[in-house]
Amino acid sequence: MNHWFEDFTPARGALPARAWVRTDAPALSLDGGWRFRYAERADGPTDFTAPGFDDAAWDEITVPGHWQLQGWGKPAYTNITYPFPVEPPFVPDENPTGDHRRTFTVPESFGDSRVVLRFEGVDSAFTAWVDGTEVGRSVGSRLPVEFDVTDALTGGGEHVLAVRVHQWSGASYLEDQDMWWLSGIFRDVTLQARPAGGVEDVFVHAGYAGGTGTLRVDTPSPARLLVPELGVDAATGEDLELPAVEPWSAEVPRLYDAEVVTDTERVRLRIGFRTVAIVDGVFTVNGVPVKLRGVNRHEVSADRGRAVTEDEMLADVLLMKRHNVNAVRTSHYPPHPRFLELCDEHGLWVVDECDLETHGFWFLDWRDNPSDDPRWHDALIDRITRTVERDKNHPSVVLWSLGNESGTGRNLAAMSAWAKDRDGSRPVHYEHDWAVPYADVYSRMYASHAEVAAIATRTEEPLEDPAADARRRAMPFVQCEYAHAMGNGPGGLVEYQDLFESSERCMGGFVWEWIDHGLRQQGPDGRERFAYGGDFGEPVHDGAFVADGLVFPDRTPSPGLLDYAAVIAQVRLRPDSASGEPRLRLTNHHDVVDLSHVRLRWTVEDDGVQIAHGELPTPELAPRASTLLETPHLAAGSGERWFTVTAELAAATSWAPAGHVLGRGQVQLSAATAPAATAGGPVLREGSDLLVGPAVLDARTGALHRLAGQRVETAEFTVWRAPTDNDRGEHGEPLEPAWRALGLHRLRHRTVDVEVRDEDGVVVRRRTAPAGTDTGFSTTWRWAAEGSGVRLTVDVVPETPGGLTTPLPRVGLRFALPRELRNLAWFGRGPGEAYPDTGTATWVGTFSAAVEELQTPYVRPQENGQRSDVRWAELTDAAGRGLRVSSTEPFGVTVRPWSTETLDAATHTSALDDEGRVWLHLDHAQQGIGSGSCGPGALPAYRLDAAPVSFSLLFERV
Repeated sequence: MNHWFEDFTPARGALPARAWVRTDAPALSLDGGWRFRYAERADGPTDFTAPGFDDAAWDEITVPGHWQLQGWGKPAYTNITYPFPVEPPFVPDENPTGDHRRTFTVPESFGDSRVVLRFEGVDSAFTAWVDGTEVGRSVGSRLPVEFDVTDALTGGGEHVLAVRVHQWSGASYLEDQDMWWLSGIFRDVTLQARPAGGVEDVFVHAGYAGGTGTLRVDTPSPARLLVPELGVDAATGEDLELPAVEPWSAEVPRLYDAEVVTDTERVRLRIGFRTVAIVDGVFTVNGVPVKLRGVNRHEVSADRGRAVTEDEMLADVLLMKRHNVNAVRTSHYPPHPRFLELCDEHGLWVVDECDLETHGFWFLDWRDNPSDDPRWHDALIDRITRTVERDKNHPSVVLWSLGNESGTGRNLAAMSAWAKDRDGSRPVHYEHDWAVPYADVYSRMYASHAEVAAIATRTEEPLEDPAADARRRAMPFVQCEYAHAMGNGPGGLVEYQDLFESSERCMGGFVWEWIDHGLRQQGPDGRERFAYGGDFGEPVHDGAFVADGLVFPDRTPSPGLLDYAAVIAQVRLRPDSASGEPRLRLTNHHDVVDLSHVRLRWTVEDDGVQIAHGELPTPELAPRASTLLETPHLAAGSGERWFTVTAELAAATSWAPAGHVLGRGQVQLSAATAPAATAGGPVLREGSDLLVGPAVLDARTGALHRLAGQRVETAEFTVWRAPTDNDRGEHGEPLEPAWRALGLHRLRHRTVDVEVRDEDGVVVRRRTAPAGTDTGFSTTWRWAAEGSGVRLTVDVVPETPGGLTTPLPRVGLRFALPRELRNLAWFGRGPGEAYPDTGTATWVGTFSAAVEELQTPYVRPQENGQRSDVRWAELTDAAGRGLRVSSTEPFGVTVRPWSTETLDAATHTSALDDEGRVWLHLDHAQQGIGSGSCGPGALPAYRLDAAPVSFSLLFERV
């Protein structure tokens, strides 16, 4: 049986697409509580559409909303795979369907206007009836549709709106985006009056060049354009030159309030003057090269799915601006229109992407892919039409994107041609065809640093067709997805940004992605958690790959976002010793503005203790200019001295208060004077124990029983870390399988011998190795009393025939200590976590935190929480007593209330229970993080290859 929605162009009754505007024409919101009936199939009776139907036994559902998040059906997550057989345009008979009903009364203010019913978003196919009369059918989940319902309104009084929504349709083949499959009326529904002689549509053309603005506003029928601030009162369709306007940009989002007026309607607009152009292969706005420091943003709420609220939209925009993000790619569909208004208002460049992805055809080698199947032509043109027409008046939108991961073909070429014909003011973007025959920018995703370096210098591998190669090589380049932000990471951000800024060809890039798509759920243990793929019992799913954002599901910034903010800071401070002296270089990485809005504060600290502070005059720096900052002259000290400068907002903006930190930089002015080693006492024997300063060892096995007054349950050499999502490398460079194959997660320890040297301490030799292999590590532990403490020197020698070709996760020690040790203070990088290729947001200083605060709650548990480059750390109880560890060589410190094995085994953070002890990791080194979950792994400079090493730590009582 072929249903209406199993077709290539099934929509019917829709009005022509038009701009989303604010108008004084009356409107009635139909959001709120609707009556609802759920069915597992799509062929139920349609008797519910009749006005007299009794729906008293039905449940109630909230619109906007998804039924899977309100008690009917279940969410499902897939990245690429279609969750139904691939036989377009057909879908299974098991097609969850939701019948919706509500009543309404047409307001008297509508008068004799025609009445339009508008849906902003319905997933995936629906039919609407008014008073029992079908008024239209539509697909295109993230796109608006309008129906003229005037003739269906029977008489006055109360009317009935009935809507049947199907989860699956032929259009589902066009909506295979990497996100939760969720259904329902998830955006606003409104009833709108359309007065005769009103403004049926409006198209703003506002350009800027050479200090002059140009303006033309087109309407289907005559109207007046009013821009009071500019003294404009003109007919629509008239070309205007306005020499006094200020341009719009993401840095200065200058908007002019305007109205388009007829005798029966006033439409309010906010106009931004800006011209987008590609000049000699460089992406420019208003004649200035622009760098996109962007993120890919899905619409998602932990509680409401894609039915995001305005508060959540505003939170996203403000968080982006406060973390130096200046661009958004609306992956992979147009967002709620209000989001674009916020981008206009606060200043973000937007790549507006059409609601199109056919990624599941990749498994079929793109056979029958809709992008190249003429039967889908009209459907794809319909989608780009509805995107462009709705969003054409937003100055923030600087590129149209045809869609995502949809292969290549004639229909994409047709979409591009349509968009350029309708709106030639914006370039067209599309990534999945690297020959770029119908796009204006060369776009890639997850290109390695090496490939980006080649593209930046236009020395990438050539295409076979010389003409196509020359065309592409002349294009600007953008990484539409890179630095996959799944779990701990991403690493390598600094190196990517340096490459983007090394060449004007590089437009920049968009980190994948903005937010983890975790859905709030009560787990089997009754605890609340953020669910990911498989947590709803889906037979086909892609696990935690949906949790790959820079902010957690509750919109808390992750360490990855803090790092990204530091890496892309437009007010950037970096060490520079080219002059022979340690200095800080200040660079203005804005595209448009100088630094007059910036205040510079400085501090000088010795061993983490502030000894001086002040404010520097802010240099007059044009965009992309830089200068060396003066360093205060202070008396020499014996400590490790650091000069830190913080750039702040001098005055409040629309997106942040005065004092908001824009960037921070540090340079070391002098190293600490190493204290002379103080001899300790000899080794003492006490029964079966050896006492070496504050360390108590087992005389037979060398096992550590007590350290600095603390009971020790475990003290061992370790190379294992709970694999990060990037270690797992689901779609990138996997390390975890090789690590597990080597058995690095199940090491065993054997004491070879214990040598007591009396005055010189105790030497314990051990071998650490997994079962079933001759791979292992020989370790020598040298304990020697030093002053009131004990120094432990560890020598590590890998023992692998032929050598290890796989990098190690870590090299270090771990200790199980009493849980009473609840607080960590340290001198090193902080306040957040850092690994070899992450932690740009951290700086050297003294910090403190409770053990619980040191954990990073990634949606899927993994290695987290290391504080790096530590000089000393103190782990203490409530009374301030405990253990101090220090070294002349910086080390890593991780403190947890659970073991690495527990962290490794857990699938959700909610399952991690306090184990009644503290696990202290002291690391000589760790493998870099990279972004191997979907992209390149850690760069060679951050690779931890197996090699002989030696490190030393001093333990003392606190």
